[in-house]
Amino acid sequence: MSEKMLQALNEQMNFELYSGYIYLQMASYADVEDYDGFANWLIHQAHEEYEHAMKFRTFILDMGGEPEWKAMEKPKAKYESLLEIFKAAYDHEVEVSSRIHKLVDLSREEDCKRSLSFLQWFVDEQLEEEVSTQEIVTKLERVQNSVQGLYMLNAQLNQRG
Repeated sequence: MSEKMLQALNEQMNFELYSGYIYLQMASYADVEDYDGFANWLIHQAHEEYEHAMKFRTFILDMGGEPEWKAMEKPKAKYESLLEIFKAAYDHEVEVSSRIHKLVDLSREEDCKRSLSFLQWFVDEQLEEEVSTQEIVTKLERVQNSVQGLYMLNAQLNQRG
């Protein structure tokens, strides 16, 4: 694996950790507002992002590289609504997808077939991530500020486990 590929994989590993950090901050908003189902969904999403980071860590090690952990910036802490949170979550997942696609392009440039194979799982996973966050945005837009609608959606999201 080239040094350029190693550096890019390390950057993504750290970005996956940061993604989890963002979701934990979002979950705090939901908890403070007494939306435990939304918080549950976001906490599970954070754990999933940490699992993604560990996949990168393992791959880097398997390829003979050394994982390099970097400091994370503080995530946005103030939100006005659940809709704002999930729009931000969707935008973030689009950013993650873009980064994964750039890694795929780099794998092709560097002729690193193992990286290309490894990254295919993330390409597929990111489609799922974008769809799931967009579905929640759509549902939140439909219920608007209906308390009954929000609590029904809250109960639905509390089922994620």
